[in-house]
Amino acid sequence: MADDGAGTRPVVWVPGRIDDAVVVSLAEWADVRLGWGATAASWADVAPEVQGVLLRTARVDGAMMREAPRLRIVARHGVGLDTVDVAAAAELGVEVTTTPAANSRSVAELAVALLMVTRRGLGPALTGAGGGTSASSSTDRSGMTGRELAGATLGLLGHGRIAQLVAGVARDGLGMRVVAHDPHLDDAAIRAAGAEPAGLDDLLRASDALSVHVPLTDATRGLVSTRELALLPAGAVVVNTSRGGVVDEEALLASLESGHLAGAGLDVTTVEPLPADHPLRHRPDVVLTPHVGGQTHEAMSRVGHEAADHLRRVLLPR
Repeated sequence: MADDGAGTRPVVWVPGRIDDAVVVSLAEWADVRLGWGATAASWADVAPEVQGVLLRTARVDGAMMREAPRLRIVARHGVGLDTVDVAAAAELGVEVTTTPAANSRSVAELAVALLMVTRRGLGPALTGAGGGTSASSSTDRSGMTGRELAGATLGLLGHGRIAQLVAGVARDGLGMRVVAHDPHLDDAAIRAAGAEPAGLDDLLRASDALSVHVPLTDATRGLVSTRELALLPAGAVVVNTSRGGVVDEEALLASLESGHLAGAGLDVTTVEPLPADHPLRHRPDVVLTPHVGGQTHEAMSRVGHEAADHLRRVLLPR
């Protein structure tokens, strides 16, 4: 039986639902405490003995970590670190890991889907606001005439794994010109990854469609706001599948209301879920999905197993 060197199996807390097969795999070597179901365990229940956390959407802050003297690793089920107090973890010697590549393709596919829907102006048709989807419908569809992607320019704000997958589909599958801005990559690296490099303002001025692919940090919070949206060409669309705080939603709403932007596709918002009375919810030119970019069966399995591998590496060293 696997153990932590003291004759007992390491305790791993999983606060939110993950792929069932991952739980089964964890249980082969760890004492798994789940945050749901008939025997749901809270942080207070596990803190004195927990050694590892497999974290999906819950938050682990510094105060929580200080209540867990045996905690050695927080394995994040996903890419972002905004739900983990990384500074406290470093102070306490707790390793924090992510799964940066496991759900990349799923998020990229959703970004492309939102790009297609917003560029074609299909929001009303999808919500039923267009009066029906039948080809024989007598509804006036003149207000639903969208634009083709072929020949248009896609601007990628950030050019990491997900953005590069989006670039490949847009360039090779849809016939788009692709430009990218990423301050962490030099021009040669951006070209090698299949896009034309551009400064931020030049990227915005060129982008018939802007797709956002940067993490939420102090430097990127509100990065796309009134000034940036005004630089986009009239009739442009904005897609965000990264983090909600990167796009200033009040500025986005104002740009849509003015008619400068033709539409937006958002999988992420500053507050999730977006409040029911938020005006973005009621606009036919906005398509909202509830932060499901990484939620395909394939991605959930890959992400969960990779996070579990990180836990095993730390808690059962060879």
